[in-house]
Order: sequence, then structure tokens, then C-alpha cells
Amino acid sequence: MNNANGKIVLPELSYAVIGATFKVFNELGWGFSEKHYQVALAKELESARIGFRREVYVPFEYKSVKIGRYFADFIIEDKILLELKVVQKFGYVHLRQILGYLRSTKLKLGILIYFTREGVKYRRVVSPNV
Repeated sequence: MNNANGKIVLPELSYAVIGATFKVFNELGWGFSEKHYQVALAKELESARIGFRREVYVPFEYKSVKIGRYFADFIIEDKILLELKVVQKFGYVHLRQILGYLRSTKLKLGILIYFTREGVKYRRVVSPNV
């Protein structure tokens, strides 16, 4: 997805991350749990020497008071928030989820990865704060 200037946000890194998810799917195929894909993707990211943190605690605050929390699947090189889903189609609930994560983390880009029967589908989500 592009920012307000029409430029793709973090193109090289995001393409590398998306490519890693395709490698995982090509190796494993469809039908595993989200956790299995997370572990496999972590191995693939390590092989590609892409820095990441997994299952990252993200507090949700209101007026500087913690009122909730999230756990993001991956934060890639402190630049991209990556969420994995094992579902057949994009859901508004997933878009809302990643937008909330982006607001809480102040990151510019989120990527939703869907492992489906037909293969990997993805959606790049640029933070409205960019």
C-alpha cells in the first residue's frame, strides 16, 4: 500500500518478508495452525537474516493509562508489524486489529498474511498516522 505521497512504504523489506511467507507456504502447504506457520516463518526470516521479534507485547493506552494489551505476531526490524491468519478470506475484523496495533506501536506499515487453501494472500496496511 502507498502512503499519501503515492510511494510504497518500505518496499524492499516488505517484499522480502512477503517472499518469506510464500517460501513457508510452498514448503508446508495448507492446513496447519497459525502457530506452526509462525514458527516456520521465524526460521525463514532467520535464514534471510531479517531481524524480528515474535509475539510482541503491545500495551493499549488511553490518556497514558494502560487499558488493554495486544500480542503482535511479529515486528520486523522495528519497522513492520506482521500478522498471520489461517482463514480463507480477508476480514474487516483483521483490518481493524492491525490498525489498532499500528496506532499503539507507532509503526508505519502492517502486513496481514493469510494462509489459504489457494496459497498466500496478503494485504499491506499503511498507518493512518503516516
